[in-house]
Amino acid sequence: MNIKGKMMMLFGAMVCVMSASSCSDSKSYAEQLADERVATNLFLSQQRVVNEIPADTIFETGPDAPYYRLDEDGNVYMQVITNTGKENRPKTDDIIYFRYMRYNIISWCVTGGDVDPVGNANNMVNASTYFMYNNYQVDASLQYGQGIQLPMQFVGVGSEVNLVIKSQMGLSDEIADVQPYHWNIRYIKSKL
Repeated sequence: MNIKGKMMMLFGAMVCVMSASSCSDSKSYAEQLADERVATNLFLSQQRVVNEIPADTIFETGPDAPYYRLDEDGNVYMQVITNTGKENRPKTDDIIYFRYMRYNIISWCVTGGDVDPVGNANNMVNASTYFMYNNYQVDASLQYGQGIQLPMQFVGVGSEVNLVIKSQMGLSDEIADVQPYHWNIRYIKSKL
């Protein structure tokens, strides 16, 4: 597809996303899921995407690394910024603290990428955020959803990743909002 075709496709997607955000109260759940898919695809169309995990689980790293699809349904994509390696992967029930910044991808699409992320990465005064790895019986793990834990299967504690997480794998109290988010996360192991 030539550049003009790509620009037209992006413009069409932007119109769809903008109309979705202006009347989301009257949309059905199926329509909201469609809007989420359009916004996520628009974001990912501007990235390099790899639809499979490398067989050796050795990922490209850095700000120009591709986004790897982590689940079969395409609900979570990961870009590895830094990876501390296989030897630093957590075990079930390890407490993993994390610092993050995130922004709503639909808002990003509507504003053309000019959004302010929110999170606790820039403010050490905020309460600690953590999960117990691979244990969704604990509220601290369940509330952040499965999406932020998926990278821990492949990267070590101390790593930094960017994630695209659709609502089904996101924060438990935001699932009904049907909003995809882009996260930047640094994983930190508990000293205990």
